[in-house]
Amino acid sequence: MPVPHDIPAETELWDAFAESAFKPDAEPSFCWTQYAGHGPGAELLGGPESALEIGCGTGRALAYLAQQGVKVSGVDLSPRMVQLAGDRWAPLGVRIEQGEVLDRLVADESLYDAVYSIFGAAWFTDPARLFPLVREHLAPGGVFVFSQPPAIPGAYGPQGMYKGGFAGKAMFTYRYSYRPAVWERLLTRAGFGTAKAEVLDAPKAGHIGTLIVTARV
Repeated sequence: MPVPHDIPAETELWDAFAESAFKPDAEPSFCWTQYAGHGPGAELLGGPESALEIGCGTGRALAYLAQQGVKVSGVDLSPRMVQLAGDRWAPLGVRIEQGEVLDRLVADESLYDAVYSIFGAAWFTDPARLFPLVREHLAPGGVFVFSQPPAIPGAYGPQGMYKGGFAGKAMFTYRYSYRPAVWERLLTRAGFGTAKAEVLDAPKAGHIGTLIVTARV
């Protein structure tokens, strides 16, 4: 059963996150994992001419791709983050729009060589609704790649997440966690030709790894 996302409340949550997450002096960077310099980079996108990042946050990955000559667009729920990241990376040709990702994809008539999410909207959006829309916006031969922490064993499906601990205003959202084989099944059901999900171990033993999922049209 779908969980009751409250988009205005989640918008407020991500606005609060933006104030602490955005660093105006940060440089363009592309990394799928939560560990700087660890794991694969933008090569997983296959050298696209155009790319869309869903839940683009600080926009550093978009800026990196723009420097490589990729025509990039991003969407993020937080108006504050869109303002900060949009102003920071506009000189590189980065275009970021504010909006809820499902609404944005429904209204978008563009096709992209790559759609991707780095700890972004693919983590926080119902895959049963998101994946078919992403598939519709990929050009022939296109790729969809996303990363996020792997599921905690036994904790699958939508998981509630409070912001900032367990005191203060009840600001929360939902994130989605599944075993790798389930992610692959959800993607092929959505019309992708191939899907591969695997967990990349952390650089230090016993630390949290990174789930990286790649699906092709």
